[in-house]
Amino acid sequence: MTSFRLPDAPRSIQKDNPIKFLLDSEAVDCLAHNIALVHGSFDASAFRQLALTNIAPLTFMERSAHIAAALKATLPAKFSEATAILLNTLTPPNIHTERLGLSVFFYLPHTRFIADYGRDAQHNAGEDPFEVAMRAQYELTRRFTAEFSIRPFLVHDFDRTLNQLMQWLADPDPHVRRLCSEGCRPRLPWGARIPQLVLDPTPALPILEALKNDPSLYVRRSVANHVGDIAKDHPALAFSLCERWLTHADKDLQWVIRHALRHPAKQGNATAIALRKAAGGK
Repeated sequence: MTSFRLPDAPRSIQKDNPIKFLLDSEAVDCLAHNIALVHGSFDASAFRQLALTNIAPLTFMERSAHIAAALKATLPAKFSEATAILLNTLTPPNIHTERLGLSVFFYLPHTRFIADYGRDAQHNAGEDPFEVAMRAQYELTRRFTAEFSIRPFLVHDFDRTLNQLMQWLADPDPHVRRLCSEGCRPRLPWGARIPQLVLDPTPALPILEALKNDPSLYVRRSVANHVGDIAKDHPALAFSLCERWLTHADKDLQWVIRHALRHPAKQGNATAIALRKAAGGK
């Protein structure tokens, strides 16, 4: 059996090659090829035509939505059936957490499909698609990241989605644990803000507490960036959290504190500067 394909991609963003070209004809061809391997009635030609029509002027994130819409038009109408097909095309989970290159962005349309069509029962023959969508998020974050696609679920179904993230906190895969923190960052770059957590970040604090000493730097970096987001809107809360963590902080947690407070410290905030110094900073 012919294996699944991923498009060629550089290891990092190139100055003369905008990131949006990661989702171009080669990515669409690879996606069509992969789906055809597991879904014999898939109309690959129709998918390619829909996915590539008028794609040229679109931004990177717009392209992901455009390709997801082409998937919606050519896969089975029921969300759970379409999602099962997409999950059957996934390559093995990433073992490493660093230097993965840009090829993983091939899965951005997959996550966009889940985000756009996995929140409404009308796309799933009247059945609640939440559990199917969460299983898909879990598998996709192990290959790419579900930090963007989990956010609409937090916005529209906050309690249930936050509870799901809590259940993943002890998962053995660092990609999954990182999602628990990164997915609910109030101000994630490239991602939609989560108004409820911008207004009140305290519901996510148990996640940060559980992951602040995570054995993976990949996860701890997300915790630090999450606290940094909190510091932009609620500096007193972020400072209080870091001060409490300092009490029994090892070198890894001291790094988290320094990284979390680097922006307010650069802006001259005296409390941030003092906390970073107490955490081993200059």
